[in-house]
Amino acid sequence: MFTGIIEAVGTVVTVASEGTNRHFTIQSPFASELKIDQSVAHDGVCLTVVAVDVAAGTHVVTAIDETLKKTNLGQWQPGRHLNLERCLAAGGRFDGHIVQGHVDATAECLRVEDQNGSWLFRFRHAAGPQRLTVEKGSITVNGVSLTCFNSTPDEFSVAIIPYTYEHTGFHQLQAGERVNLEFDIVGKYVAKLLASQGLIASAEA
Repeated sequence: MFTGIIEAVGTVVTVASEGTNRHFTIQSPFASELKIDQSVAHDGVCLTVVAVDVAAGTHVVTAIDETLKKTNLGQWQPGRHLNLERCLAAGGRFDGHIVQGHVDATAECLRVEDQNGSWLFRFRHAAGPQRLTVEKGSITVNGVSLTCFNSTPDEFSVAIIPYTYEHTGFHQLQAGERVNLEFDIVGKYVAKLLASQGLIASAEA
């Protein structure tokens, strides 16, 4: 489990294909602390560390075809900055919200507005019964726990303070790019319960 509080920004060093899989070598400040089989969220996607090079300060993760299709990983190229978060340690401080590292959908960044001290980002995603945002509710965008507003069935906005802008990949995000979304787990459970009672359409409808 994650919280959406980013520990560090990593950089994609190399991308290598093997069959339908893709291997990403990531440089990060905490590579020397990682272990093989450890789970790390990369732009909100939970991936397993398969190799670590302490001397180079890098680790390697592998994405299968299903992950490449349902996230923005297919767009990752060398030089890209990624938001990184290790799993929440037992007894650790819970500063964000419950994040699983399982991407529900991708969204398009519609626009970025400089608010003279903060930045406003607007996103659009495909609407669906379990793709719900609520005003002042939680949303995970590229692994970052954020509060959404001006919410509609297929759009929402987030405001980014200078610290978050500078210490995550948001400083590189531009209109037209795709991001990974994970909707609030509590909302998804409520939607599933309502669907089972026939009160809303099911996710399969």
